[in-house]
Amino acid sequence: MDIGIIGLGRMGAGMAERWLRGGHRVVGHNRSRGPVDELAAKGMEPAGSVEELVGKLSSPRAIWVMLPAGQVTEQTITALIPLLAPGDTIVDGGNTNFHDDQRRAAMLKEHGLNYVDQGTSGGIWGLENGYCLMVGGEKELVQRLEPAFLTLAPEGGYVHCGPVGSGHFVKMVHNGIEYGMMQAYAEGFEIMRAKQAFNLDLHAIASAWRYGSVVRSWLLDLTEAALREDPDLSGLKGYVEDSGEGRWTIQAAIDLDVPAPVITLSLFERFHSRQPESFAAKILAAMRKGFGGHAVKSAT
Repeated sequence: MDIGIIGLGRMGAGMAERWLRGGHRVVGHNRSRGPVDELAAKGMEPAGSVEELVGKLSSPRAIWVMLPAGQVTEQTITALIPLLAPGDTIVDGGNTNFHDDQRRAAMLKEHGLNYVDQGTSGGIWGLENGYCLMVGGEKELVQRLEPAFLTLAPEGGYVHCGPVGSGHFVKMVHNGIEYGMMQAYAEGFEIMRAKQAFNLDLHAIASAWRYGSVVRSWLLDLTEAALREDPDLSGLKGYVEDSGEGRWTIQAAIDLDVPAPVITLSLFERFHSRQPESFAAKILAAMRKGFGGHAVKSAT
């Protein structure tokens, strides 16, 4: 199918290339030219502007917006409205708040346009391993776009969650769970490191836990890789950002009267990491770098 994509950062570029590998026609635009040229060399049709991108696609168009949540995404969607024709669809594949999805879908509907929200997980490894997709939108519309979703996802890794907003709601909770899992690993490794009398080899333990243990996971694989490279994580500063989904998950829990102490405390520990140093925070920073290519602060 014909696919337009705006935003060729780590996630967007990987998605575009995966579509190209799957035989789709992809037209892409990015604010900086470098990623556009790199993907053009792999078969993507470049667009120097949003207007050019829209002009290269025939209706009904399907345009993915892969930009940071908030104002830049809002501005891009607003700019697309007068350029599109009734029946065209905008897919937001970033980490948008589900309330914004619902508002935007209603706004676009007034112009005869469609909106789908795509919660996307997979980080910098999604190109090779596939992206887990959590999609929200009208059933017939999602089915029309399914060839694109199925190309992005590994087998079994795509789910139509429900109406508009549900995809990003599920992805929000997914990231809240991720916060809790990461914090548990970080605390456990710090406890073992503190037992100096045993002189524990944390890398060896992380490696062993990857085989047969009930706590084995991809996050543990990333921890093992980080400890193999730097056993004391001396090259990292224990400073851990949050990208919003954890906060939104906690707010949803409050709104729904659902107790969520683990997710809540894991977010607060990220706040704590921005104060004095802790080894647990270094573990968190290492995992975020490993799965998402996120920037880390140097200890020097």
